[in-house]
Amino acid sequence: MKRKPTYKWLLCLLTYLLFGSFSAYSQTNVAITIDDVPNTRQLKTDNFQSQLLYKLDSFNIPVAVFINEGLLYKTDSIARNFELLVDWAKKYFVTLGNHTFGHLRYSDVGFEPFKVDIEKGEFISQELAGKYNKPLQYFRFPFNDLGKDSVQHVLMDSFLKEKKYISTPFTVESSDWMINHIYEYYLSHAEPEKAKEIGELYVSKTLDYFRFFDSLSVEKYGRKVNQIFLCHDNALNSKYLGEIVRKLKVENYNFISLETALQDPVYNQENQYYQKWGVSWFYRWMPMQQERTLWMRLEPDMSKVESLYKNLTEGK
Repeated sequence: MKRKPTYKWLLCLLTYLLFGSFSAYSQTNVAITIDDVPNTRQLKTDNFQSQLLYKLDSFNIPVAVFINEGLLYKTDSIARNFELLVDWAKKYFVTLGNHTFGHLRYSDVGFEPFKVDIEKGEFISQELAGKYNKPLQYFRFPFNDLGKDSVQHVLMDSFLKEKKYISTPFTVESSDWMINHIYEYYLSHAEPEKAKEIGELYVSKTLDYFRFFDSLSVEKYGRKVNQIFLCHDNALNSKYLGEIVRKLKVENYNFISLETALQDPVYNQENQYYQKWGVSWFYRWMPMQQERTLWMRLEPDMSKVESLYKNLTEGK
């Protein structure tokens, strides 16, 4: 029987955040997944050298990448952009996934346009997967928007199964898309110290989220499940994903492939969340919104990031 958070759990969580992992659950398995590959805008900025891909070469960990083929045509360096995608595809540690062509929001455009965008987004990826003897079996919804209601959910789930795609979940993410906006703003306005500060905040908040969801996992399932971390191909991760990986290793995290992560029986649970918002799968597995809300209120505080992002996007 699933339990609600208790005062005892809150005390355990505080102890966990202050002193590290519970000794009884000293190791966590985690798969790293990266959306919006390839970042062709940054490629041009960085003189046609992907800093994130370069650093991943030294991590010695598997990653899964979710490709937006439409990004290949977002700059005037199309040939170089294709070369970059090939570079990602041929790496032995990279698993390929489909993230649509145009990164549309499913709940907005509806079933037929979204279906077309999925198929349009697999054309080049399928060729590369065949060339490098890799499957193309994973799909991730842009914005993790699975549909605005149960009808959209069921329609797309059926279509993905027909296509033999696995709809790819995540359990941990730390709003890197939002933090990256702030980070790039500071860099573009010659404020490197502020950029460094927000980058370091990203690292610390990401670790806090890992600790939080590990604790939630122990409370809900009596153990640490295989986590799936979602981040993006952006300037922030080019600089700081390596630091996150390093610190997770220090905290005894073991990096596994997406395929291995999904072997955890926790992922056999049914999605019970039929809204468009891209929440962690821990929340999708909860049957009641009241329970989700209670847990969400216990998440690490992101008010500073949200305030900065709001101010920047509103032009203040």
